[in-house]
Amino acid sequence: MSNSLLSRDESVEKKFEQLLSNNPLGAQVSQDSVLIAIGTSLAITAAIFLIFLLLRPFNTIVYAPRLRHTDEKHRPPPMGRGVFAWYKPVFKTNEDEYVEKIGLDATVFLRFARMCRNMFVVLAVVGCAILVPVNVTQSVDFQKNGHFNTDLVKTAIFLMTPRDLFGDIFWAFVAVAYVFDIIVCGFLWWTYRAVHRLRRKYLESPEYQNSLHSRTLMITDINRSFRSDQGIIEVTDSLRTTPDVPRASIGRNVKDIPDLIEAHEEAVIELEKVLAKYLKNPNQLPAERPLCTPSKKDPEFVNKKQKVDAIDYLTARIQRLESQIKEIRETIDKRDAMSYGFASYETIDSAHSVAFAARRKHPKGTTIRLAPKPKDIIWKNLPLDPKTRRWRRIVNNFWITLLTLLYFIPNALIAVFLSKLSNLAYVWNDFSTELNKHPQFWAIVQGIAAPALTSLFYYFLPIVFRRLSIKAGDITKTSRERHVTAQLYSFFVFNNLFVFSLFSAVFGMVVMIVNLAREEKMAYKDIITKLDFFVTIMRTLCEVSPFWVTWLVQRNLGAAVDLSQAVNLAWGSFSRKFLNPTPRELINRTAPPPFDYANYYNYFLFYTTVALCFAPLQPITLVVVAFYFSLDSWMKKYLLMYVFCTKNESGGAFWRILFNRMLIGTFLSNCIVALLVIARGSSKWMMLAAMIPLPLGLLAFKFYCKNAYDNSLKYYTKGETGKGGEAPTPIDKESRRRDRVAVRFGHPALYQKLTVPMVHEKSKHLLSEVYRGRLDGDLGDTAAFSDVYTMKRMSKEHPGKAAAAPAPFEFVSENNMDFENFKNRPEFSDEHGGEGSVYGASISRPDTPGSMFGDSQRGRSTSRDSERTMSNDEPGVTYPAGYHHTPSALREYSPSPDGGLRRLDSDSGVPYQIHDDRNLLSGAAPMGSQTPRHGTGYTPYSPERDGQQEYFRR
Repeated sequence: MSNSLLSRDESVEKKFEQLLSNNPLGAQVSQDSVLIAIGTSLAITAAIFLIFLLLRPFNTIVYAPRLRHTDEKHRPPPMGRGVFAWYKPVFKTNEDEYVEKIGLDATVFLRFARMCRNMFVVLAVVGCAILVPVNVTQSVDFQKNGHFNTDLVKTAIFLMTPRDLFGDIFWAFVAVAYVFDIIVCGFLWWTYRAVHRLRRKYLESPEYQNSLHSRTLMITDINRSFRSDQGIIEVTDSLRTTPDVPRASIGRNVKDIPDLIEAHEEAVIELEKVLAKYLKNPNQLPAERPLCTPSKKDPEFVNKKQKVDAIDYLTARIQRLESQIKEIRETIDKRDAMSYGFASYETIDSAHSVAFAARRKHPKGTTIRLAPKPKDIIWKNLPLDPKTRRWRRIVNNFWITLLTLLYFIPNALIAVFLSKLSNLAYVWNDFSTELNKHPQFWAIVQGIAAPALTSLFYYFLPIVFRRLSIKAGDITKTSRERHVTAQLYSFFVFNNLFVFSLFSAVFGMVVMIVNLAREEKMAYKDIITKLDFFVTIMRTLCEVSPFWVTWLVQRNLGAAVDLSQAVNLAWGSFSRKFLNPTPRELINRTAPPPFDYANYYNYFLFYTTVALCFAPLQPITLVVVAFYFSLDSWMKKYLLMYVFCTKNESGGAFWRILFNRMLIGTFLSNCIVALLVIARGSSKWMMLAAMIPLPLGLLAFKFYCKNAYDNSLKYYTKGETGKGGEAPTPIDKESRRRDRVAVRFGHPALYQKLTVPMVHEKSKHLLSEVYRGRLDGDLGDTAAFSDVYTMKRMSKEHPGKAAAAPAPFEFVSENNMDFENFKNRPEFSDEHGGEGSVYGASISRPDTPGSMFGDSQRGRSTSRDSERTMSNDEPGVTYPAGYHHTPSALREYSPSPDGGLRRLDSDSGVPYQIHDDRNLLSGAAPMGSQTPRHGTGYTPYSPERDGQQEYFRR
């Protein structure tokens, strides 16, 4: 030890070192907890994997739902029934096939997992080859040379740490910091190039090229003077980047319909649960009918605490809500425009060049961005103005900060006591006696209970952050997921690395100071002034490192549980036997579950950050994380190919968040090395100066990748292509002909079919006795706004005659309770992979009329409009079969006598006609009741009843 380090009061310093080092029982418990965690984790992981091998061939509903339900294009390679039949499809499928089979988001996830695996294998080899020999040999030498008047704790878990190192040896840690940064940046750069290649291939794919959203812009924050179709065109034309004129559609005010639809769906689900429980045994009904408490929003009940008949109340509430929705839908008018709209171009080049030119600009005070898929939009946040959005973000940050601070208390208790039980023994004498009697048992508690309790809280955390992000004004679900990922990562790093580790270190220092003052009879102030804060922090971080090793080891167990789908299997069996699942719940259980990218990405990022930060303190963490990623990279490959689906495809938009957080983790690792240098380095200032290029290099690398790749990752073109500004020929003219911007990007509340209660078919004969309301009648599927009405659905059995009126219930037989029979219905498919393209049928909005407003021919001069509408490439406005246009003095359009549309042009006042050359309305059904809800497994129930039948309208 150098003289400068011994220039203090040696009695205080040595006594403090003795208290830090002479705790062989605590050290032994820490080492035993690591060994127990490794042993139990590997044993349980192997057992779970064996269960997976045995159960997989006989349970494709749980272990291969994507193989059952997807179409030929998206179906993964088939698997046999052999125990290892999954091996070849999982390991032999190349990356280009992943994009087509499972989507770009899933492919980027697998690429990121593979990058982490390869990177940590290299880091583990390099880090352990350098740091472990240095730490072990130097620690033993310091002990042999008698630098301490105490026996060094001879446990391997601490011999591999630098807690007892001094002097110039820390130059080795500075060199390792450079090597780690180079390795991390090298893998990130290689993966960035691969993601860029995948993204460009995705943008050039026929599926993306022929989609409407790929050449549509979303315009928000529109001033009142531009809230019209014509106003949107003026906004886009002000950028002067393309001569093409888009089809525009301004948003409509849907009033309270979304809230009513949500309340209706909640009532339907509640009624299904009540009926499922009450009709569980049709041969023996309960003596008493089920009761419930009325909704607080229901004005008909003054006393909200009274109990009412659940079946009668819920069916009446459903009927009331349906009537309200129908009435409001009929009052929706284009004149009440909102502050958002959409503009669709003929080509992708035009749309992306306009979006690129509008970035960082606000033409006419608006914000222009590429439009997401309609189902990805959070519609209730679109009308928010910038001021409201900023305020909500401030409130959101406040709640996240408050949650972080409130979690400080349980996190601190776990950090101090559960992660190192010897700390609890310092302040609790009875527990100290117990710890001495049963060290092996408490080693198990420390190795398993602490990490498990830490993980339990984080199961609910993403749910909280999702709700906060929606409140903060996120416009799309994919942007919400990205924000949740960033928030989870910040929360984890602050609480688990900073607060957890720092508080543990501070508490260790406080305990040592108290014991030292008690034994040496010294004042606390004198002790504090003679102790080195950085040394204590460094040594305590080394002592808390076994907790992170055990925590990381347990992640292997979590990965195996995911692969085994143990939770789904156990919950499915338990609920079927002891609970009363509804037909809807049973159908959803057979569907591919959505993959929680935000949660899994956060765990991956946090594992890497923990490993990078504790690598200088405990190199074995690199080995543990490398082993974890080696297992989980192929486990997640199987799950994404055969089990999970991507609920909302973002096209690889998560990558930049991952890239930035990896750089943050690397920077934090450099900070740990700087702490070691400050605490024990002999020439600390020279070492710190040598480390200055590290953060500067990370920053320069970040901006290099941003400038080189980010624009081409987001935009198909930046406006350089084309001659004379002319857009290339459209790829698929037929798909362009079917575009209906106002319909495809209209608020779903205008078109969404209302949910019908689903009842098990075995209870069909009892429903007339149980249900005291209407058993058949018009469901009122008003699927459009005020100027469009649906026609009667025609009978397939009796051509030319209307189909029978549907019942207010949908009966599903036991054999039909499978997602395969309902995958083409949006109420099921939207939660399990999107708009139906993955399952072989393109699901459009139900009962959606052709747009008479947003798809208008831009509202320009009469001659220009007539010219385009009369061309073969741009036919007039079309309608789905069964729709008719109702004249109204408040509408801009009315039907012409010859079957076309007549409009009074706003500029010239001259009426012109859009001829329906193909006579699309000639086969329309007569005006009448709306299209009934229909699906596989549906059996209408219409028993003979006395008296007049009342109708259950929507």
